[in-house]
Amino acid sequence: MAEAQGDGQENRLIVVGGGQAAFALIAKLRALKDLRPITLISAEQSLPYQRPPLSKKYLLKEMTLDRLLYRPESWYAEHAIDVRLGCRVTAIDRVAKSVTLDHGGTLGYDTLALATGATPRRLPDSIGGALDGVFTLRDYQDADRLAEEMRPGRHALIIGGGYIGLEAAAVARTLGLEVTLIEMADRIVQRVAASATSDILRALHISRGVDLREGTGLTHLLERDGRVTGAKLSDGAAISADLVIVGIGVSANDRIAHDAGIETANGIIVDINGRSSDPSVFAIGDCAVLPFADMLIRLESVQNAVDQAEAVAANIAGNSVPYHPKPWFWSDQYDVKLQIAGFGLGHDETVTRAGQREGSASVWYYRQGTLIAVDAINDAKAYVVGKKLIETGMTPDKAAIENPATDLKALLAS
Repeated sequence: MAEAQGDGQENRLIVVGGGQAAFALIAKLRALKDLRPITLISAEQSLPYQRPPLSKKYLLKEMTLDRLLYRPESWYAEHAIDVRLGCRVTAIDRVAKSVTLDHGGTLGYDTLALATGATPRRLPDSIGGALDGVFTLRDYQDADRLAEEMRPGRHALIIGGGYIGLEAAAVARTLGLEVTLIEMADRIVQRVAASATSDILRALHISRGVDLREGTGLTHLLERDGRVTGAKLSDGAAISADLVIVGIGVSANDRIAHDAGIETANGIIVDINGRSSDPSVFAIGDCAVLPFADMLIRLESVQNAVDQAEAVAANIAGNSVPYHPKPWFWSDQYDVKLQIAGFGLGHDETVTRAGQREGSASVWYYRQGTLIAVDAINDAKAYVVGKKLIETGMTPDKAAIENPATDLKALLAS
């Protein structure tokens, strides 16, 4: 453990952002007994909170904002964290080592950590993106506005068949809305999952009454008096819609880094220690582009936000802790839990295994004969075993995986 820093104004750390990664960084630093001055600057009005429940339990009003907070306000005072909410950093001066705030003031830093996250892509105004009733979902205020619109009997159009779109569809159907979901690609979750997983999720949503249309894009939204009323689709169809949820991906918030001359590529490029091209500036979480399996990728997950932030905290505190991601993700849709271990990008083969319980299954991804990822659908055992196999570099025989009689746990001992 690094020696604790003094409590003067030297070694000041400024953290820009108020999400999972930002909180994990400052919490780990204090756990390491690092007492350097820390200022947390967040554009949001709330203290750092969990985001994954926003598209699920929070939208269903099964959780309140206070339950989403990582820590109450008293924790920040007790740990000498200077929190500035509703405040944006508009520029970084790397020579002066200072940041400019949106009210015009500046703050000096010795170390800067950018945890600026990502912003949902919006529809262009030219096709109706600015109409009332069109929503994206990134923060609790987005969820609050959307929740007011999601009333039984209304018709929701969801644009995008990624996990955000599918989770929103599940919530809308649970609340009694009619749902049409369109995906421009040939299949849902095409960017992040194998066709076998797409097949399972497609069947799930269709069985719950979702009108799911793949290979279908949006031409433009229809409106009356500035309010969305429907949509014209790429296949020529016109449908009605009382509200529209846009889930077409996100863009990394890297503008202030780019403008400061820090290397970016839809995210802030960092090394295995989380440092950007400026050694005094780190980047963590959804905004960071990091090395993984001979690639540079962004990992939009709780796992990455926490693990990378904690490794960076150790580096800031004076240790040397390289970060090697061990990705895992999850998605809750209706009563189905999808758990993902590893990262399936670049796979060239998959094997599907039936689960022990009705409705459970797993999809195992291979690249050049090596196991790289597992999608487990209501199959916790497949997820746990697959995750351990991947993290220990073990690749089981494909025939053994496919055989439902195979004891998965026995694979860990082979």
